[in-house]
Amino acid sequence: MPHTYEHFWLDPKFWVAASFVLFIALVGRLAWRRVTAMLDGRAQRVREELEEAARLREEAEAMRRQAEADRRAAQAEAEALLARAQAEAHRIAEQIAAEAEAAAKRRERMAMDRIAAAEASALAEVRNTAAEVATAAARAVIAERLDAQADAALVDRAINDLPRALRAA
Repeated sequence: MPHTYEHFWLDPKFWVAASFVLFIALVGRLAWRRVTAMLDGRAQRVREELEEAARLREEAEAMRRQAEADRRAAQAEAEALLARAQAEAHRIAEQIAAEAEAAAKRRERMAMDRIAAAEASALAEVRNTAAEVATAAARAVIAERLDAQADAALVDRAINDLPRALRAA
């Protein structure tokens, strides 16, 4: 059976509904504050993380640019070092070739000097041998052809020719 009240505020359902609305308003307000505070905190953390990520990205970008510059500088230095090493190797090779050529010329000159000395020695030896042979042949011829009388005649003739030879000299 339905119960009818004279005024709506006398109905317990009205008060239950009003209490419920009031409770929801109060709790909702507190909950809203807490939820918004929590969401604001989370939004702030997200903002900070985004700022940190942007800062880290800028740092990483700067590090990348620095690494690229360092790499280019190292590559340029390596190329310069390689060029200097090649120039030094070329210079050393030329120096070694010049030294080898000078040593070869020196050895050739020494060999030519030795050959010339050997030729001079051989020529002197041949002359000495020829002189010895000629002397031995002359002795043999003189010993065969000259006797005491011919020897005395030669000595006399040499003595007679001596004044004329001295004047000519």
